[in-house]
Formats: sequence, structure tokens, C-alpha cells
Amino acid sequence: MKFESTLGTIWLDANQSALSHISYTPLAENPLANQKILQTAKHQLVEFLAGERKTFDIPYVFEIGTDFQQEVWQALAEIPYGETCSYLDIAEKIQRKKAVRAIGQANRNNPLPILIPCHRVIGKNGKLVGYSGSSDEGLKMKEQLLAIENPILQEITLF
Repeated sequence: MKFESTLGTIWLDANQSALSHISYTPLAENPLANQKILQTAKHQLVEFLAGERKTFDIPYVFEIGTDFQQEVWQALAEIPYGETCSYLDIAEKIQRKKAVRAIGQANRNNPLPILIPCHRVIGKNGKLVGYSGSSDEGLKMKEQLLAIENPILQEITLF
């Protein structure tokens, strides 16, 4: 499923029982995708982007990723709405203090951005680093997502 959002075009995919992908680049939709899950995901994402939703209750699955990546993604899912942490914080949480760069790569490969909030991970110096391929456009999306969750950040960022 493809839809337009305040972040631009978003593509969704699912299997028969759970959401499997959220992407800012084109995805081929699984012909067996559960359309109800896709519609619910779209609705909840639109609400989130409008600042009307803080949590998601969509069933999701990691159909890709190594055990390490999935461990990182599970840790990301525990970052509270409106809060941020560093890559080092995630490394310490999963008890792999030397894996900071690998955590960055796991974030880059997150199949469910927004839902699994890799946008809440920032540099240890408090700066925004890396999102959606580390492009300027990706960093602007990350800034938008953080501003939705924390309007004070938006005021600081804009002025």
C-alpha cells in the first residue's frame, strides 16, 4: 500500500497476520498482504504524524534481519514517546557496549521506521545523526518526527 503523508510518500507491506514493512522508498506489496492491517497501519501512522497518537497497536513482524538487528529493534521499541537516547545507550541496554556502529547499521536497516522508533536515537553529543540513509532529507524527516513528539524541540529547532 502506498499513501501520501506529511513526510512524503510512505509504502506499507504486510503478510497475512502482521505489518512487515514501512518504507520511504517503493515496495512491492505482498499479494497475500492483509488489507485490514495495512489500512489500520495507514490510519495509525496518519494519526501519529498529526500528533494525535502516541502508541501503535498494529501487529508487526520482523521478516528480515539478523538476530542482532532484531535485538536492536526490540530495544528501540522500548524508547518512550517524546524521549531520545544515544546509540551508546542502546549498546549498553543490549549489553554490547562496543557495538555502537553496528547499532547504527541496524537502525539503518529497520524495516518498520516510525513504528519501531529509530528516529529517537541521536548522537551522544545530542545532535541528530543518521536517518533514512543519512541524507539531508532523512535528517529533516527525523527532525519532523522528533518535533511531533516533543513540541518544545520544534520551538528550539525552528528558532
